[in-house]
Amino acid sequence: MTPRGFLGVDMPPWSLIPTVKDDKNLLQNSEIKFLNQIQGPESMAFDPLGRGPYTGVADGRILFWDGLKWTDFAFTSNNRSELCNPKPIAMSYLKNEHICGRPLGLRFDKKTGDLYIADAYFGLMKVGPEGGLATSLATEAEGVPLRFTNDLDIDDEGNVYFTDSSTNYQRRNFMQLVFSAEDTGRVLKYDPTTKQTTVLLRNLRFPNGLSLSKDKSFFVFCEGSVGRLHKYWLIGEKAGNLEAFAILPGYPDNVRTNEKGEFWVAIHCRRSLYSHLMSLYPKIRHFLLKLPISAKTHYLIHIGGRLHAMAVKYSPEGKILQVLEDSKGKVVKAISEVEEKDGKLWMGSVLMPFVAVYDLS
Repeated sequence: MTPRGFLGVDMPPWSLIPTVKDDKNLLQNSEIKFLNQIQGPESMAFDPLGRGPYTGVADGRILFWDGLKWTDFAFTSNNRSELCNPKPIAMSYLKNEHICGRPLGLRFDKKTGDLYIADAYFGLMKVGPEGGLATSLATEAEGVPLRFTNDLDIDDEGNVYFTDSSTNYQRRNFMQLVFSAEDTGRVLKYDPTTKQTTVLLRNLRFPNGLSLSKDKSFFVFCEGSVGRLHKYWLIGEKAGNLEAFAILPGYPDNVRTNEKGEFWVAIHCRRSLYSHLMSLYPKIRHFLLKLPISAKTHYLIHIGGRLHAMAVKYSPEGKILQVLEDSKGKVVKAISEVEEKDGKLWMGSVLMPFVAVYDLS
């Protein structure tokens, strides 16, 4: 009998997992910017005038780089007490995230200049071009609260498509979510006209990054626990249909579309045979988790022993076009998003105190 709360995962066969590598470890040529000036910059966003980046950090603020310095731009929580004061590492904020807020995915509406925010605890939010305290747009769908709002994108009509990674676990319990492999995640749509939120997809395992195609005919989203990229059709004969898009070489975080319509996927870590087997056999996973081993050690074993970095570019048809790595984590590690702008990749990390920038030229 499978331990309660621990589910087996329908993983792709090990033989189908891509093995393509960046033998040159090109991400080691990245420039590390803003070291120790920011903690856990998950998402990178540039406003309609090209300014930025803007990024949400571990203490609940959204910051703006004005070309000279970081300035406060917005907040998702009106509680800015001493609990939210700067701390030495991003993980230090976990226990108070539900108070201070934790902005994850960020997207600008190119028409209005409004910034849309997926806050892990406060749901879908919006703030105007002048910044300040964000306004709540959605905190539940079909009577079920948003427990782990994660990423989002906006179409030309202002509809917002976003992910809720779990209806059971909040972000501060993300390790339990990873190891339980539960399937309560959802993909949702917020209609700005009716102000209604509907569930498009449910019973997903840690849905995470989401990005619309260049022509807005579909979006792709990452299903973290199974390491897959899915395609959901929005218009045409296939509207409402879900298709497999790609089997990923690792466990993903965010996905972003570039100007050519290609998709950059931030891979948090490569798959290891250990993590693959743990997904398939929940009884073994449950047994190992009862051993007197720290959560940090479990995490390091799960990701293959060390923090590292991988970014993969996919064609609009789901073919791998480019792989960039720092397999040793010497320079870049634990990236959560890859935003392409003006020939450079801006890479955020929910864990690291910096932004990495890679010049594609």
